[in-house]
Amino acid sequence: MSKSFHTEKAAMRAAFDKAATSYDAAAVLQREVADRMFERLDYIKVNPVMVLDAGCGTGYCAPQLQNLYKEARLIELDLAPGMLQVARAKEGGGIKKLWASLRGQGAAYLCADIESLPLADESVDVIWSSLTLQWCNEPDAAFAEFTRVLKPGGLLMFSTLGPDTLKELRASFAAVDDKEHVNRFIDMHDLGDALVKNGLSTPVMDMEYLTMTYDSAKAIMQDLKDIGAHNVAEGRSRGMLGKAAWQKIVAKYETFRRDGLLPCTYEVVYGHAWKPLTQPAKKNADGSQIIEFRPRQA
Repeated sequence: MSKSFHTEKAAMRAAFDKAATSYDAAAVLQREVADRMFERLDYIKVNPVMVLDAGCGTGYCAPQLQNLYKEARLIELDLAPGMLQVARAKEGGGIKKLWASLRGQGAAYLCADIESLPLADESVDVIWSSLTLQWCNEPDAAFAEFTRVLKPGGLLMFSTLGPDTLKELRASFAAVDDKEHVNRFIDMHDLGDALVKNGLSTPVMDMEYLTMTYDSAKAIMQDLKDIGAHNVAEGRSRGMLGKAAWQKIVAKYETFRRDGLLPCTYEVVYGHAWKPLTQPAKKNADGSQIIEFRPRQA
């Protein structure tokens, strides 16, 4: 895999730690994607005992997951301790929390990397991961870990970002030089192949474009900063850009202005798959596994 996909984990953790207190105010897209994932989950019937929210951020999904699976124990997991602190503060305390804890319910909080989960084999019924996989160095490693910790028949449901994400910003930086200024993301079909390769069966994938609009390029950059979405790719440019370079970047971004606003495009990829029971996954005659790709929604 190209080094442009690789991130420096320490830099990423620091960025999300720093953004923990500003994240919720700026995370409009993240909440929208999570809500759309929940709409997809409505069609899937499961009755889990243990649910892992893999990359929970500030805990937006926790209340709805707990409401959907009232008898399940929820594990809130994130790489950034600052995010977990905010998530835990939202849960509050008191008798209700204590009673839930004594019953083995409520949320547990775990600071860890989804590419190396500190969980036992076959210990989780459902893994929910909203907009986290794009920060992995190797999705194969995360999918292998998901397969390991899922119980047979367990469900993985996720969203991530595809290659057209931030395409306007990437084109604007390209007007200055050919260095890596914007994180790059993996194609939906490659993610589907990785699911199969790592032992998950009957994957279903779909994709849509969501576009945020802003008054200025500065506002776009501020929003990305507030959610911790810095460029942490290993091949990124290390130098500071001068005033003339920034002016050139802004001027290029202005060419995308429509109806008085600047677009910021996100290619959102959704997927779910299952850990097989004991039977082999459904395959084609040539031995390759069947992956269903839904048509893009209008």
